[in-house]
Amino acid sequence: MADTQASNGLKRPYPQNGDQQDDQKRVKSNHGSPASTANGISTGKMDVTKAIAEARARAAAAAERLKASKIGAPQSPSPRPPADSNRPMSKLEEMRARVAALTGKSTAAAAANNTQPYQSAANDDGLSRARGGLSAALHPRLLDSGKDAGSKSALQTKFSSTSGKKGAKQAQAKGKKQLDLSGPNLDEFQHQNPYFDPSLGGQTATMRSRVPKQLKFNEKGKYIAQAASIRRLEALEAMRKRIAASSKKALIEDDVAEKKFIIEAPPGIEWWDEGLVTHPDKGYSEVDSPNGLKLETDDSLITRLIQHPALIQPPGDRLIPAPKPMFLTTQEQKKIRRQRRMADLKETQAKVRLGLIEPPPDKVKLGNLMRVLGEEAVKDPTAVEARVNKEIAERAQKHLQINEDRKLTREEKHEKLEQKKAGDAAKGIYVSVYKIDSLANGRHRYKITKNCEQLGGTGVCLLSPKFCLVIIEFGEHGNAQYKKLMLNRIDWKENSPSPVREGNKTAQAAFLAAEDEKTGVLKDLSLNKCQLLFEGQEKDRVFRKWGTRTCETDKEAMETLQRTRMETFWTMAKSTT
Repeated sequence: MADTQASNGLKRPYPQNGDQQDDQKRVKSNHGSPASTANGISTGKMDVTKAIAEARARAAAAAERLKASKIGAPQSPSPRPPADSNRPMSKLEEMRARVAALTGKSTAAAAANNTQPYQSAANDDGLSRARGGLSAALHPRLLDSGKDAGSKSALQTKFSSTSGKKGAKQAQAKGKKQLDLSGPNLDEFQHQNPYFDPSLGGQTATMRSRVPKQLKFNEKGKYIAQAASIRRLEALEAMRKRIAASSKKALIEDDVAEKKFIIEAPPGIEWWDEGLVTHPDKGYSEVDSPNGLKLETDDSLITRLIQHPALIQPPGDRLIPAPKPMFLTTQEQKKIRRQRRMADLKETQAKVRLGLIEPPPDKVKLGNLMRVLGEEAVKDPTAVEARVNKEIAERAQKHLQINEDRKLTREEKHEKLEQKKAGDAAKGIYVSVYKIDSLANGRHRYKITKNCEQLGGTGVCLLSPKFCLVIIEFGEHGNAQYKKLMLNRIDWKENSPSPVREGNKTAQAAFLAAEDEKTGVLKDLSLNKCQLLFEGQEKDRVFRKWGTRTCETDKEAMETLQRTRMETFWTMAKSTT
């Protein structure tokens, strides 16, 4: 039990007398090794001289191997120093020996600078545990033998900060030199190591000092010049593109102009015959052969089931209403007018600049004659005022003359109205049937006839002692206007005397007179009214023009309407109250 505790080196062993009941431990010495026991038994202390000899031997062997590798001679196994079973070499000593071998230091220098640091107990192996606070073990990276230069320098710094001070004091006390813990000489390392590549190392490996970057200000106008050059290049590129586009357009126009004069060759076979020929790629060359045409085959286009109906224009197409115009506000109308006038002014100015037209004379008025004429108005104001008044009168006369020339003649107005009527009738023909109790007032008959002619209507007006029937045909617009006339505008209760002209048989009828035949007083039309019996659309016009018929009996009215197959309207009017 005592031997095990003594070999540990981290705890003080119990006394050798076998009394383990006493928990009192021995007093620790100032140099880190356990104090001697009372019975004279002491722990093993490291032999400094022996450790230095071993380090020298290892350094010499490493130098011989390095020298043999340089001259290419075969390396002979160097004699290894006898291993000491009592105290193995520490990691720090191995590291120092390896550095000394790489840097090629002499054995004397290595021995002179190899000052023994803090040593552990005799039984400490120096690998798995360290002599520190709370007996903490070393980090695995500190135990690795393949450390890089950064780890070695860090370990040297650590030892120099802690145990280096104690080692220096002991070395001064014993008259020995202090251990050189500085890093390797990089210049010698670069020349001696054949595998060193300075391009792979950093600033520390190449010993290059960092040069501070000096401030360098841009010269005045540098970026302005760059921007100007960029703008010039962009302008040249844009001009190049314009020239290329214009030349390409000119080439295209020339090609189109040339193609207009080139007569294309006829195709080998027309597109409507491709489905009827067995081999369309050969053209019409096999038409005369028995199997050249596909007339009776299963995939033939001609069969007994083909029917070609007559094409009829849909009647609803002409009834499609025209698109409604977009209504603009007053501000929008002014804006459009202003834009149009501005475009016309720019066009006139361009023509004046090109010399195509003469520039217009100055528009002088009484308000701006002093500003326009200047000195001339001051010299002779009377003559200038007279000239300005003359120009104003000429401009007014020119304006009136332009309006007069723009007016349509009588024939042009008539033609324009006829075009409007034809366009209205093309949209669809509408038939309207009106029943009027009495047309004794001649003004009513005149309005009915005159509005029908003006609106381009056709039909007939049947005058009967019982009631009057009006059948009339119009376009869409004419039908709407005539409907307003018959139902709203005419006052059917009004009666006025009408002169009877000679030869007017219609006015001579007794039931059409405005006055009573016996008393000579105007007839009472307070109960007179107009009714809309029918309104609809038909395919074409039935009547060729407008006319008036006087029918004393129902038979005459039915015979008149039988020609146009509209006798049912008379029956409808009789049944309506």
